[in-house]
Amino acid sequence: MRPGARIMSMAALLATLVACVSTGSDITNLDLYGERFVHLALELGQHDADYVDAYFGPEQWRRDATEQGKDLEQIRASASAAVAALNKAHTASALAEQRKIYLTRQFAALSFRARMLQGDRYTFDEQSRGLYDAVAPKHGVAFFQATLDELDRLLPGSGSVAARREAFRQDFVIDTERLDVVFKTAITECARRTRLRLTLPEDESFTVEYVTDKAWSAYNWFQGDARSVIQVNTDLPIHIDRAIDLACHEGYPGHHVYNTLLEQRLLNDLGWIEFSVFPLFSPIGPIAEGSANYGIVMAFPGDERIAYERDVLFALAGLDPTTAARYYEVEALVDRLSYAGNEAARQYIDGEIDADQAAAWLVRYALMSPQRAAQRVRFIDKYGAYVINYNLGRDLVAAWVESVGPDQDARWQRFEQLLSSPYLPSQLLP
Repeated sequence: MRPGARIMSMAALLATLVACVSTGSDITNLDLYGERFVHLALELGQHDADYVDAYFGPEQWRRDATEQGKDLEQIRASASAAVAALNKAHTASALAEQRKIYLTRQFAALSFRARMLQGDRYTFDEQSRGLYDAVAPKHGVAFFQATLDELDRLLPGSGSVAARREAFRQDFVIDTERLDVVFKTAITECARRTRLRLTLPEDESFTVEYVTDKAWSAYNWFQGDARSVIQVNTDLPIHIDRAIDLACHEGYPGHHVYNTLLEQRLLNDLGWIEFSVFPLFSPIGPIAEGSANYGIVMAFPGDERIAYERDVLFALAGLDPTTAARYYEVEALVDRLSYAGNEAARQYIDGEIDADQAAAWLVRYALMSPQRAAQRVRFIDKYGAYVINYNLGRDLVAAWVESVGPDQDARWQRFEQLLSSPYLPSQLLP
């Protein structure tokens, strides 16, 4: 149990919530709804093993969720009732209003996920809006072809752009025996740069594990008490750019820092118990993934990343540092193709193409290797429209942070505000 978290019995909690709904009265204690959300999230997690990404609240609540055996219709109805009650509520402060809005959208997304598990089918955009409070823009082939044409002129050799890019990248694979030292060095530097800007708990920490046979390339498993376990999937070759990508994204100032600050400032300091659970399929997704991706730019602004990798990581990986600039020239163009993954997922989920065609689209327009494209299709099978959170989330966070201007101090203050507040994706829109 975390400091400031107040526990009511389930009977008392439900009675209070019912009274609020029936009378339409103002809610002066949103803790009741924070507690209810945690219970419902844990209950939904009994039907969806991927739903609860992390939980570090009272263990009795986890046992209650297992023992009570609520069915999906009960969970959905309870979440919908909470949305109705919160929509009628008035709050006494701007902070309370922000919390109410956050809880309302979380309950709505939970209800939506329950309907999906009941068998309701939704399009890619409906999933995006219902779960993540955001919808990615659509892009046709012409949008990606312009970048592919640039790469066609830049990449050496002949044949398809995808094949030539894959051949080009073979010179930038980190040898398995060097992987651990390269990653740990990158993590240390990302942590150092982040700590210069953000105050983190003295005892925060995380460990790195190497795994195989996963649908993702890396994952942060937040344990609570400012601790994380980061797993790196070594099924496929890992290129030099992934060291900083994963160190920042999964660690500093990415997922580990985001989870740590939410835990410290909202759960521990304010007692907002809803932040003891992190639902994967929820509006927190675009903020979590978007800030983790944009965190790379925050930690290494301008040309600092290329300089650090050239001077430090390339040598550790046994690579030629004189090739760093050319490598990142190519990768900067490839990054402009990130929304191609959304289009593959959109067409696949909407039934316009099958799995093989989705993989072929990813090879042709996202320039993934056939193996990585197959892995991404497995990811879409498992996580659906979650793919929008990486690119759309990053773009939303970038625009919101950079709206303060080019000053790095101001941007870090804005970034810290995002990492420690209950923002929703729709609230980042201009």
